[in-house]
Amino acid sequence: MPTRHDVTPAVPHKILLIKLRHHGDMILTTPVINNLLQHYPEAEIDVLLYKETAPILAHYPAIAHIHVIDREWKKQGLLRQLEHEYALAQTLRARHYDLVINLADQWRSAIVALLSGAAQRIGFDYTKRRSFLWSLAHNHLVTTADHARLHTVEQNLSILDPLNLAITDCSSSMYYATADKARGEALLREHQVMGDYIVIQPTSRWLYKCWDDTKMAQLIEGLATCRLPVVLTAGPDKHEQEMVAHIISLCRGVKPVNLAGQLSLPQLAAVIDGAHLFIGVDSAPMHMAAALNTPCVALFGPTKLQRWRPWSEKSIVLWAGDYTELPDPDTIDTQAPQRYLSAIPLEPVLAAAMTSLATEKPTVVRESAP
Repeated sequence: MPTRHDVTPAVPHKILLIKLRHHGDMILTTPVINNLLQHYPEAEIDVLLYKETAPILAHYPAIAHIHVIDREWKKQGLLRQLEHEYALAQTLRARHYDLVINLADQWRSAIVALLSGAAQRIGFDYTKRRSFLWSLAHNHLVTTADHARLHTVEQNLSILDPLNLAITDCSSSMYYATADKARGEALLREHQVMGDYIVIQPTSRWLYKCWDDTKMAQLIEGLATCRLPVVLTAGPDKHEQEMVAHIISLCRGVKPVNLAGQLSLPQLAAVIDGAHLFIGVDSAPMHMAAALNTPCVALFGPTKLQRWRPWSEKSIVLWAGDYTELPDPDTIDTQAPQRYLSAIPLEPVLAAAMTSLATEKPTVVRESAP
């Protein structure tokens, strides 16, 4: 059973936040960081995450240190992996944390929390992790009984319950450096994009989260009436870039700007921040747009919508489940080639985009120090 006692009132000087998931998950941890900073403005806040997700938080001004776990360690052999793990444990222990907040559900995260030596270690009371070791690793466990009805941001914020902190800011954050903004603007200028523009991210690491290429091309054609350049973005993966190239080949009478694979994650954030509208599927860039307060049209398929919808009031969500029956998200084969989003018609997506374009893009500076 979870313990619900308040943590000792001593103000923590050093805090470690652990989250070992994907890029979008890291954006959704930022409300926790924001609230910790508000209540403990003098504390140093560190984060432990997977190496590939580090760029998401690299320019976050409130973070003192980012520690990484490289998933490539396991490919170097057991001995070498243990050496890396031991070095990480030593580094974390040397930081002398007062408080560790474990948002992850992996055994590795529990072991790290225990080995940190922190006096206070808070984790979630996951049903699948109820054991002596999980309880030993955390001296405060927070219930997950209501997580099914909560957004991921709300789930994450509930980890602060034992600290008895008033949650006054639930917004997520995304930062980039001045150099990232300059790089994004330079690429846009090369394509004669000087003023307002629309960003569309049609790709995801998983094909089952993608819309039809033909409908995406028709959407781009339909947006031509608003006379704003359309900028297509995607990750460096070959299949994502091929999808963008195919979409462009299907466009008739209009040629969108292709920046697929040319932007780092912070550079992509800068480009999204400057956009009048973001259109995309369930992906990290969608969460970036929400964090940057850029008006967003998001397309969803068999995903837990309540948990992963864009965390922004400036978002319109179109769910394939409103047009056809979808399989249970927990049964999905993530490698499946089926595009469940194909059930979403073109017309409501175009209408949502036009509605969003009628909203003035707020001016918000998201740059951190260079």
